[in-house]
Amino acid sequence: MTQITNALRSITEEPDMGIILSDGCRLSARVWRPDDADENPVPVILEYLPYRKRDGTCARDALTHPWFAMRGYACVRVDMRGNGDSHGLMEDEYAPQEQADAVEVINWLAAQPWCSGTVGMMGISWGGFNGLQVAALQPEPLKAVITLCSTVDRFADDIHYKGGCLLNENLGWGATMWSYSSRAPDPALRADWREMWLQRLEAEPFLPALWLRHQSRDAYWQHGSVSEDYSAIKAKVLAIGGWGDAYKNAVPQLVEALPGAKGIVGPWVHKYPHFAAPEPRIGFLQEALRWWDKWLKGIDTGVQDDPDYRAYLMDGVRPAAWYLERKGRWIAEDTGATSHLATKTLHLTDTGLTEMGLTEMGLSEIGPTDTGLSSTPAELNRLVSSPAHCGADAGEYCAIWLGPEMPGDQRRDDALSQTFDSAPLGADMDIVGAPTLTLTLTSDRPQAQIAVRLNHIHPDGAATRITYGVLNLSHRHSASDPVPMPAGTAQQVTLALDHIAYRVPRGHRLRVSISDAYWPMLWPSPDKTRLTLLAGQIALPQRPTAGGDEHLFEPPTAAAPWQVETLRPENHIRQQQTDMVTGMVNLRIEDDFGLIRDSDHGLINGSIARESWTIHPDDPLSAHGACHWTDELRRDDIHLRTEAHCAMTADAKAFHLTARLEAYENDKLIFERDLTETIPRQNL
Repeated sequence: MTQITNALRSITEEPDMGIILSDGCRLSARVWRPDDADENPVPVILEYLPYRKRDGTCARDALTHPWFAMRGYACVRVDMRGNGDSHGLMEDEYAPQEQADAVEVINWLAAQPWCSGTVGMMGISWGGFNGLQVAALQPEPLKAVITLCSTVDRFADDIHYKGGCLLNENLGWGATMWSYSSRAPDPALRADWREMWLQRLEAEPFLPALWLRHQSRDAYWQHGSVSEDYSAIKAKVLAIGGWGDAYKNAVPQLVEALPGAKGIVGPWVHKYPHFAAPEPRIGFLQEALRWWDKWLKGIDTGVQDDPDYRAYLMDGVRPAAWYLERKGRWIAEDTGATSHLATKTLHLTDTGLTEMGLTEMGLSEIGPTDTGLSSTPAELNRLVSSPAHCGADAGEYCAIWLGPEMPGDQRRDDALSQTFDSAPLGADMDIVGAPTLTLTLTSDRPQAQIAVRLNHIHPDGAATRITYGVLNLSHRHSASDPVPMPAGTAQQVTLALDHIAYRVPRGHRLRVSISDAYWPMLWPSPDKTRLTLLAGQIALPQRPTAGGDEHLFEPPTAAAPWQVETLRPENHIRQQQTDMVTGMVNLRIEDDFGLIRDSDHGLINGSIARESWTIHPDDPLSAHGACHWTDELRRDDIHLRTEAHCAMTADAKAFHLTARLEAYENDKLIFERDLTETIPRQNL
């Protein structure tokens, strides 16, 4: 145990507290708690993850958990079953076993002599998901949840499918878990570490294949989707997200569905907002402390009187694959999130993006807002048939590694799409909410997809993506019961673009861009398609133009950072290449996370992730994705390494996946395992 003192309360850290579940499985917890908690019990803040507390989440844990502990909380960071230093085997993400274990952990913690009996759950991404899921099970001690970068609907808004389209992140993040969960425990903590490791390697599920067997919103995805029954959540929820993250829609959804819920969305990528990018960061720890003090300690901190929804309205800026900072201002909605805001409807016409009657009235500028929907849209006859590599500037689905992962200049993708431009705006336009696009179109193939971008066009033509949405046209009526497109028959489809808060400056233009490919974000349809747009309109949610900040946060603070020795520095590579002989287009990504030694307990760890996404512009069946992770652990004279490979191709009828897992002890191969899966395409 390590003793930590502070002007507030002195705390003790316990690196490996055992929690024995009812079936005998031992979970490992890292705990920070006040020294006097046995005499003066405190509430517990639980973070429950598969991402390895000993080496995986140390950097953020160091900044966060001791800070709360010094202010009168016991912070408990648990490795879930089959991961890190915990025993047992993992089945899947958000499995019933995972949730049942969490309920047991909460009840066990509440019964400890150093706990006051109340528990909160906090987490980002996986921990944000399961905080909501466990809250829906209503364990009695769980009184509050802070969920960051999560979702309410696992099929609609996770890393597997979006708009019924298959995200390539299904393979990419599946490869990450193929790597993460196959790593060994720290040999310093477990005498049986080698046995545990071999059991994991043998039983490790290849999750991309499992997820791909569920290509519609069936019972598998309904499990763990709290949108199935919001009323089951009784704990008080603070939801936080970032405009640079994939998971931005859940915040307004939770605010409007859960009594007493509050939401905050900043400009950030997939990180905690006290150390996230782009700046400005906020005093997240202070906001969280106010939440915990109110709902876990009963102290009146005024959080119940905060605005329901606080969002960072970003100034429209030039496109870039990475931003250190976004200029803008904080806006606040006292009641609800965005559903009450007025909308402005613009039509897709042969003259661009216009208001109904604009041309006839001889107007050339678009005003700031209106509230009505017009009736008869203008007729079109526009062909959408993009090359299969359209989407190269979409950026990562989920920006997380702090490399060049954000959407770049959209002009290259727009050149491969049908586009509709507005006239220059007559005033600044604040788009706040989820734009909705309605199209009437035909398809020459039963399986087709569309990708829609709302772009900000600068006076020199540069194009910044404001927000986007995608739709598998077989899912146009239902995500649970998809129906192929009837060839040549006009169909009306509606899709909601992702929530955003963005200011388009006066004199700049809006653009709606539509393609039937979005590679490498989406796996392509089996055939090259020809869509014909017959009519369309977009409803833009708008807010009266804001002046200065409507809400102020405290500046960010944190506990002391994790102390490490860098043995190999981080490095990130993202390269797009075209083979001039074959015409194949490839995106190569390499994220070297470096190699470091923990300055406290000496464990050395490092990893390198590699991805390759290849396609020919004229052949959607040429699509190929491959991932390869290398992970190292070193402890004294023990050197452990895993090599986790996987790849996917498809023909017109099925997906073909391969995977290989290798484990090395002191550079000797001690385990190898190969998998091959063929999974039929189902309306995809």
